[in-house]
Amino acid sequence: MRKFNQLVGIVTPLDRANIDTDMIIPKQFLKSIKRTGFGKNLFDELRYLDEGQADQDCEGRPLNKDFELNQARYAGSSILISRKNFGCGSSREHAPWALEDYGFRCVIAPSFADIFFNNCFKNGLLPIVLSEEIVEQLFQGVFANEGYQLEVDLASQSIKAPNGESYTFEVDEFRKHCLLNGLDEIGVTLEDIDSIKEYEVKRRQQAPWLFDAIPTLAS
Repeated sequence: MRKFNQLVGIVTPLDRANIDTDMIIPKQFLKSIKRTGFGKNLFDELRYLDEGQADQDCEGRPLNKDFELNQARYAGSSILISRKNFGCGSSREHAPWALEDYGFRCVIAPSFADIFFNNCFKNGLLPIVLSEEIVEQLFQGVFANEGYQLEVDLASQSIKAPNGESYTFEVDEFRKHCLLNGLDEIGVTLEDIDSIKEYEVKRRQQAPWLFDAIPTLAS
């Protein structure tokens, strides 16, 4: 998992509430568990004028020119802002995979669906909860200024806007540690690899019959 520390990025506004995971990545694209290749179908039903299919080449598909991801002013964006209850619907982990694969590293909204919120941290994506008033200020800043960027600093839990305004956000200390160090659940476990190996050696001595056909991390 990629580390997240500081991010300076262009902001894309998605001025909708209750964006569900089927809108983020429609069900027909859930046939792979590789975590990559989903970015081209992010917000597929909003982004294209035809119905997309799995393994389809998106080059040449008719674009919805009114949709934000198709507008030149938001090209290369790495920060997405939206309205309340972002990521509601099913628990599909493909939703944060698609956002991250497209290039987004941070999503800002007044609230998130719980499962989506948790899945973001497991995949190197930082979800930030800010008040509706502050999110509205950010929307107005984006609408008024092409190339609008935010500076996100996870270590200090702060966001800096181009006008000098600064906002703080809350984040669980364990999740913060994982993002700063690029640790998913397997990575967290491997932080204790020396203790795991030591335990296996000790356990093998205590109950060797349990290990007759099982390779150990210590071997």
